Amino acid sequence: MGLMDDARDVAEETGHKVGEAAHDTKERIEDKMDQAKADADVRSAEANRDAVETKNDMKERLRDD
Repeated sequence: MGLMDDARDVAEETGHKVGEAAHDTKERIEDKMDQAKADADVRSAEANRDAVETKNDMKERLRDD
């Protein structure tokens, strides 16, 4: 009976470790997705800032002429 108990314990521990690994992988993927979204938001904000600066420069040139 000891051999069966040991086998069951090993199987349960293996299942637990696989579950933890899957959870960790899921969290890593979510972290990467969050980082990519934040990077995209920054690029968008920078592009918007540059567009506003360009528009304001053009308006200023028109006023000066």
